[in-house]
Amino acid sequence: MAGKLHLIKLCVGAEKVEDLIAWQASAAAKGPDGRPRHVTRMWPKRAAQLLEGGALYWVFKGQILARQRICAFDEVIGEDEIRRCGIVLDPHVILTTPRRKRPFQGWRYLAHEDAPPDLGSQRDSEAPLPPELQAALAEIGVR
Repeated sequence: MAGKLHLIKLCVGAEKVEDLIAWQASAAAKGPDGRPRHVTRMWPKRAAQLLEGGALYWVFKGQILARQRICAFDEVIGEDEIRRCGIVLDPHVILTTPRRKRPFQGWRYLAHEDAPPDLGSQRDSEAPLPPELQAALAEIGVR
């Protein structure tokens, strides 16, 4: 059996995690069930595996900084009548240890062993460090 699988995507139009959270709170980002969706052209061929605990990892300005659990995949038909994939996400955004990622187009599969770890609940009450500093510390092994 294959291991847990995730998706990774550039968070286009957002400078920081707070921008993503604010956008997903808007009605435009929500589906009929009230959960946020990211609409994309391509459907994942490995959708069943992604639904077994997979997450969408978000890249902001060249760094993976957050993730959201993938809940489902919905068909979305736009005004242009083109069939697209709506990635239904858990509304809770989880911060991750920053990790550099070069730009790419669309989404990509991300193996579980290649995904950055969550920052952890012990840091939730602390003021976050700037992403550049977090990435530099992670690069030298300080978490």
